[in-house]
Amino acid sequence: MSVATGIERHVQHPDRLFIGGQWVAPLSTALIDVVDSATEEVFLRVAEAGEADLDRAVAAARSAFDDGPWPSLTHTERAAFLRRLAAELATRGEGIKELWPRESGALASVAPHMAPMAAGVFEYYAGLADSYPFEEPVTPTVGSGFGLLVREPVGVVGAIIPWNVPLQLAVQKVAPALLAGCTVVLKAAPEAPGSAYVLAECAEAAGLPPGVFNILTADRAVSERLVTDPRVDKIAFTGSTAAGRRIASLCGQRIARYTLELGGKSAAVVLDDADLTKAATALAGAECFLAGQICASLTRIVVPRGVHDEFVETLAQVFSQVVVGDPYDPATQMGPLAMARQRDRVEGYIQAGVDSGAKLITGGGRPGHLERGYYIEPTVFGDVDNSSTIAQEEIFGPVLSVISAADEADAIRIANDTIYGLNAAVFTEDVDRARAVAGKLRSGTVGHNAMRADTGIAFGGFKQSGIGREGGLEGLLPYLETKTILLDDAPARYREGAAR
Repeated sequence: MSVATGIERHVQHPDRLFIGGQWVAPLSTALIDVVDSATEEVFLRVAEAGEADLDRAVAAARSAFDDGPWPSLTHTERAAFLRRLAAELATRGEGIKELWPRESGALASVAPHMAPMAAGVFEYYAGLADSYPFEEPVTPTVGSGFGLLVREPVGVVGAIIPWNVPLQLAVQKVAPALLAGCTVVLKAAPEAPGSAYVLAECAEAAGLPPGVFNILTADRAVSERLVTDPRVDKIAFTGSTAAGRRIASLCGQRIARYTLELGGKSAAVVLDDADLTKAATALAGAECFLAGQICASLTRIVVPRGVHDEFVETLAQVFSQVVVGDPYDPATQMGPLAMARQRDRVEGYIQAGVDSGAKLITGGGRPGHLERGYYIEPTVFGDVDNSSTIAQEEIFGPVLSVISAADEADAIRIANDTIYGLNAAVFTEDVDRARAVAGKLRSGTVGHNAMRADTGIAFGGFKQSGIGREGGLEGLLPYLETKTILLDDAPARYREGAAR
């Protein structure tokens, strides 16, 4: 049941699960309280799925793949469903505005744009239906005859999303999976289930066949059962590196396919010709819309030793002026963290930074003018040792660490001295220099003079930041299996094409 006025318009079936094309009652009465990050009050209650509910969802997805029409449709036919789903999703901006800031602390000014952006992901993958070579003729390298290289759906996909940007992370998995011909069980985070409900309502309105798309909200035990279920062919996960290690080990036991988009401790390399004020403004601003709760955040800032103090002071001045408050207030520039345990985590890392001898330049506490909500001040550390906890572990909050480097080569060494490799940036006025340094950074994305990521091309990490890519054409490939077919002669449609 919903407990906040107006939420009912945006989450119509909070006490249900979407399984087999229907909103069904869970097999238990357990509910999940969803807490508003700014008020610390419960604003929504949703059904909590148990293991028996998961079994139902996986069975529905398995039946829809093995016995239903979905995998047998042409890609163009599936694309028509994706476009209908996109049209439904594009109208849900107000719903996401009511849900995302409450669940995760995102700014309400940004939230309405998320639904149209997510709709664009479905449109993009629908557009690949007629352009991507799902089947192409090849010449056998052994013997004679006719060959085909065919790319078929991997099967049933278990998609597991976190609480920080749930809608975007869901559609980056669901859209390519559906185009490929897969069926999906989407497991939403209990802290932020609203977007999954919105997406299920859109799928229902778009008329997806029963069992093609299923959603449920559950905690870790049910997630692990999804990962280990032999009926699930592939896991697509976004979350912490620790959880990713566990998923990889479980999938490895049964040789299940998986893609993992994991944590980051991304470096911004500020070169000696960079405009320090512009760099500080860009880095501070990138932390604001979700209070640093982004895996791609540039939280390690590597600067020339000679300008360290100047840069730290400039960064602290810019970051300390950020207006922290109610995410629905137009004057607010940064909202709260998503939940109490996340604030506790960030505060623990801040204390670890102080204990390590790093210099706390600004922030480090809770804003004094806010009595409720999971707020933390924008925080800057200087004189940070790259081997310290705050330089090596993902904090997931608005905490920036500035590290000195002797020269460009040392800066690159420091940037790469981490188990992560998700994102990076180079700040320099010389584009050729930026390109050269980018080529030496072990990172899935490297931006120039800004925190940049482009899921329309590809997004993912090196090292322990993940396996595989999401977004763009690269994001389709993990949902396909490659099959080689060797025939005595060409099928009729290829012979007819040659004749024409």
